[in-house]
Amino acid sequence: MTYFEQLHPWCIIRNSPSKDGIVVARFRRHNDATAYLQVLQRQVDSGKFVLRFNSQA
Repeated sequence: MTYFEQLHPWCIIRNSPSKDGIVVARFRRHNDATAYLQVLQRQVDSGKFVLRFNSQA
């Protein structure tokens, strides 16, 4: 996990037909990630997005 990923643990992930999703954006705060997720869901009708906290494993 890179330093940037450690500083930005909240991820918006776009579901894809393959097993892994695509990370669309990363955020430091949950509120920022939630607001951006709402904007994406309004603008992209066909896309399915998930908000996830990516902690260190």
